Amino acid sequence: MRNDFSGQVAIITGSSSGVGAATAELLASLGCNVVINYSSKQQAAEEVADTCRRHGVEVLVSGADVARDDQCRELVKMAQDRWGRLDALVNNAGTTKFVDHSNLEGLSAEDFQRIYAVNVIGAYQMTRAANAVMQQQDSGGSIVNVASTAAINGIGSSIAYAASKGALVTMTLSLARVLGPRVRVNAICPGFIEGDWLRKGMGDQRYEAVMKSNRDSAPLGVNATPETVAEAILHFIAGPSVVTGETLIVDGGRHLNQVPLVRR
Repeated sequence: MRNDFSGQVAIITGSSSGVGAATAELLASLGCNVVINYSSKQQAAEEVADTCRRHGVEVLVSGADVARDDQCRELVKMAQDRWGRLDALVNNAGTTKFVDHSNLEGLSAEDFQRIYAVNVIGAYQMTRAANAVMQQQDSGGSIVNVASTAAINGIGSSIAYAASKGALVTMTLSLARVLGPRVRVNAICPGFIEGDWLRKGMGDQRYEAVMKSNRDSAPLGVNATPETVAEAILHFIAGPSVVTGETLIVDGGRHLNQVPLVRR
């Protein structure tokens, strides 16, 4: 696996915190110039950018809503205008609504549309914009979609979220098929990710209980963290050049111990 990205360029959407921030910092540590994207937390994004710059790379910070196609195109144009290339895109920006799956009245059509607009349409629009640049490069490019184990087992913060991540995995297959041979498209499916995002959405007490339960039921005895998910993303960017259309589960092996629910 390559460990030198000097002179290369990556866009990481939703990178003001969590997985996105960890990915930007990891790529920067390997010499990659990065575009930090945020939707509302500018100060946090600037702090991530400062951390990346300490590695001696160039960094751009952009507040762009990936649900808007014009802002996706502008985000890619910003990178191309600055560096003349784009080697990697990490579609990490995501949103949800925390609603128990049994509460069918807890989700509206508007909730689904908002979640899909970011988690699915946003990733598509960013991919389309990035592809236009990557196809022109001899080196092509790599795109990684950050999905979730919710995509493959129907759990997670809400049914709308699980459905959107399932759509993202399916879209990864379609895009991998049509963007080759120059551009590779893969997805990762993290399980429970320890960190502030889930703690805020679930509340302290439930977060602690679920975190422990997930850790205890994983063969490796660990949950994912932003840093370990970033390592998985790097695997697809820097790893085998013959891999595309694949989905990597990042959950400490917990999915191995989950028994499908069968209703009779």
